Amino acid sequence: MKDKQFKISSVEALTEVSEYLISLREEADIIAFYGAMGAGKTTLIKNLCHRMGVTDEVNSPTFAIVNEYVTEEGESVYHFDFYRIKKLEEAYDIGFENYFDSGNLCLIEWPEMIEPLLPEKYIRVEIQHGDTDDERIIKCELIND
Repeated sequence: MKDKQFKISSVEALTEVSEYLISLREEADIIAFYGAMGAGKTTLIKNLCHRMGVTDEVNSPTFAIVNEYVTEEGESVYHFDFYRIKKLEEAYDIGFENYFDSGNLCLIEWPEMIEPLLPEKYIRVEIQHGDTDDERIIKCELIND
């Protein structure tokens, strides 16, 4: 099990977290981001996508549920926001399994809404507020049930 914790206090410091997540890419294609509203899930995902060479504008797909970005190498990255999902059937309706099984990186905000659908092996990222407004504690864990 590969676990790592970061304590960051600036957006620039997210680069270290992103580089670590990229280093786990061979372990899992699914990264699930947990955290309260405003914790910084989308900000970390933007940084991660930038580090991977995504040139598209990265925004949380709150209403679309999934956005597709393309890296400079032509690789697709899928960004999910399941905040508005009320039933698991809605995830089936968008064909989540086609994305999850694609071999492309899938970045998931609000994974707790679809937890039974997560694969046995994924990366769990938990973001919590720290002692100051700017500080975040980010825990990264490779889940391999």
